[in-house]
Amino acid sequence: MNQEMKNMERVLIIGVELDTDTIDIENSLDELEELVKAAGGMVISRVVQKKESINPAYFIGKGKAEEIKNYCEELDITTVVFNDELSGAQLRNLEKIIDKKIVDRTNLILDIFASRANSKEGKLQVKLAQLKYRLPRLIGFRDYLSRTGGGIGTRGPGEQKLETDRRHILREVDNIEKQLKEVEQNRNIKRKKREDSNLPIVALVGYTNAGKSTLLNKIIELNDEYEESKQVFVKDMLFATLDTSLRRAKLHNGQGFLLTDTVGFVSKLPTKLIEAFKGTLEEVKYADLLLHIVDASNKDLDIQIQTTYNILKDLDVLDKPILTVFNKMDKVDIHNLFYDSRYVDNKLFISAKNGENIDRLLESIEDLLPQQYKMVTIKIPYQKQNIVNYFCDNYQINSLEYLEDGTMLKLTINKVDLERYKEYII
Repeated sequence: MNQEMKNMERVLIIGVELDTDTIDIENSLDELEELVKAAGGMVISRVVQKKESINPAYFIGKGKAEEIKNYCEELDITTVVFNDELSGAQLRNLEKIIDKKIVDRTNLILDIFASRANSKEGKLQVKLAQLKYRLPRLIGFRDYLSRTGGGIGTRGPGEQKLETDRRHILREVDNIEKQLKEVEQNRNIKRKKREDSNLPIVALVGYTNAGKSTLLNKIIELNDEYEESKQVFVKDMLFATLDTSLRRAKLHNGQGFLLTDTVGFVSKLPTKLIEAFKGTLEEVKYADLLLHIVDASNKDLDIQIQTTYNILKDLDVLDKPILTVFNKMDKVDIHNLFYDSRYVDNKLFISAKNGENIDRLLESIEDLLPQQYKMVTIKIPYQKQNIVNYFCDNYQINSLEYLEDGTMLKLTINKVDLERYKEYII
């Protein structure tokens, strides 16, 4: 065993299976195991308890908690992670019996977000969610922070020391919310500039690690003015992307559009996190088209499709055109691909990694974007060369001719530019 593995927290994951559950418990625990890995832990074993209802004091039964204490000693477990959110009382009671650090699913996801946040806005959003999560759990959190000194479930953005004093937390929450309002004002200014550009917006949405960032990079590679520096960060791990990325791209007809990447979703995404990232998530409201990216190779793709659908429903954007893009088709046989068609209307099968069907995807984007364009012939005086440059940068020019009194272009332009430059139409 190498030194890195020796230093990893040894984790036992716990799941409760209720009769009312719609998600398979083993599949849900598989995802929890991936989350633990993303947080830097190593899952040693798992325990599932079937129950009719949740125990308000211990979440699981008290007897089961005592069983788990013995199990932890046998396996040299350092951390126990539950697949659901625990109340402050449940956390304290479980710690007293099991005598190990207890982390719930919400705290685990917040911990991962804290380690991934890069931008000022991202760090503020994560910290706000963490503080609001910890407010009702301060007593138990102080206990295990003083005992363990760190590790999974204790990290703030940038490895900051986490506050445990209630009054300080309330002041910090107020301060962060004020800072985020300033960030929102800046975002609104940037959005206004985007709207003024008249370029349609296409938003990539979907489950974490479905390949959204890889697809964004593949599409912008096709631009004539492509620069490698425009590539966004890609890594095969959960929540590699937290900050919204915006890049300019072009369709085959030369029409420019803006492509935006969003934070990935996950089942049981903490409410506090959704609230904190509301400003970022709401960027999809301003999109003209949503590309729902699905990892076709994932055995739980139905859960992932439904999770994304539910979050989009909460954001009130299901009335927008949505194209479901089954990605990673290089890893799966299309004849063995089964999914719940209730959540899928328009669909396409691609591989962002090897570029399979990307051309067809661009054609589909062109078909699904609102049709607000008209073919025109325009003559621009030579002293207005900046207008010609604008058209060349933003549209496919069908023909261009230099006349005695100006430049004549034939192109398809949107209705806004049609109105703006109507005096030059011939």
